[in-house]
Amino acid sequence: MADLYHILAHLCEKRQITPYRMCKDTGIQPSVMTDLKMGRRKTVKAETAARLANYFGVTVDYLLGKEADDAEDNSRSLQKELKFALFGGEATDEQLEEVKQFAKFVKDRDAGKI
Repeated sequence: MADLYHILAHLCEKRQITPYRMCKDTGIQPSVMTDLKMGRRKTVKAETAARLANYFGVTVDYLLGKEADDAEDNSRSLQKELKFALFGGEATDEQLEEVKQFAKFVKDRDAGKI
């Protein structure tokens, strides 16, 4: 099984964000990443894994190293479908990310987090 820290670090690198930014965006304590990196922790709670998988658009199995990179292909396919549904296919990755961030803002606002 692949190391969860390295999978998360790889996903952050691909998205061009820091692990700290990922933690802030997902509401996960940065110490979780530190513990994973230092080997004090090997995994995370199911709820945390689900939140991270949702954030990166991958499956929990992929995060835990049980699924090959085809999950990333599925993620790319989903993003392509979202771009088409929202913009008729003519959208940049940055525009799609803005839509996702706005959706998160509305969700948090409606949940009383803002």
